[in-house]
Amino acid sequence: MEFPIMRARNFLRLILAVGFLGMGGRGWGVEASVGEEPRTVETAGELIKKGNEFYDKLQPAEALKFYLPAEKLEPKNVKLLVKIARQYRHLMSEANRPEEKLRLGKVALGYALRAVEIDGNDGDAQLGLAITYGKLLPYQGSRDQFYNSRLVKSTVDKAIAIDPQSDLAWHVLGRWYLNVAEIGSVKRALAQVAFGKIPLVKYEDAERCFLKAIDLNPRRLMHYIELGRAYAAMGRNAEAKKMICKGLEMAETEKDDPETKALGRQILKKLP
Repeated sequence: MEFPIMRARNFLRLILAVGFLGMGGRGWGVEASVGEEPRTVETAGELIKKGNEFYDKLQPAEALKFYLPAEKLEPKNVKLLVKIARQYRHLMSEANRPEEKLRLGKVALGYALRAVEIDGNDGDAQLGLAITYGKLLPYQGSRDQFYNSRLVKSTVDKAIAIDPQSDLAWHVLGRWYLNVAEIGSVKRALAQVAFGKIPLVKYEDAERCFLKAIDLNPRRLMHYIELGRAYAAMGRNAEAKKMICKGLEMAETEKDDPETKALGRQILKKLP
């Protein structure tokens, strides 16, 4: 009766030995196997480089797969935080449900605020924060819209003070002037009673900013379409059509370009 017992014991030793060797001689739970190269830990720089490939392709979900692990390694990397915030804003554009857009926007806002808290003198950080506040406005209540609209203005003013050659900053300022100028007298009066004074601005303020943005970077179609929107609001229909059509003819290079073109087509349909 000893033979079966000895055979069982030898079989157990064999299993343990094979199992141990199969784990690279390190014991249970070790990741590497015999014949495999040891796994190397990627640096933040390497992760960011890989993420940038998807950043350039406007693929935010893929970019975040590399940016988020890099942020764990370098949590105070302002440029990285700005890029992460932008990816979440891009995901907002891709989302269908308003509540999902709002959720993603709040995540973007968290990263944008961190970037500014770390370095308030970084122009891209201030600009990213202004854009994020602006992206959230359509999905917020009246009170939040009022107060966050003020934050858009104050942060974009800081961005321009830091980098007056930023065409995107001038564009955001133009959008702010245009949206405030479009507030009707009745709505303005009601808002002032509820929330406080709303600044008086003119469509010409928006025009000036969009022209400045075009002068700095004539390759962004959004500048032309938003300038056309301002001209349409001013009743300068021929100029509105010219600018919007120019924007519609340009190649799409930004995540929001399809949405911007759709807006331009809507405005054209309403023009006499």
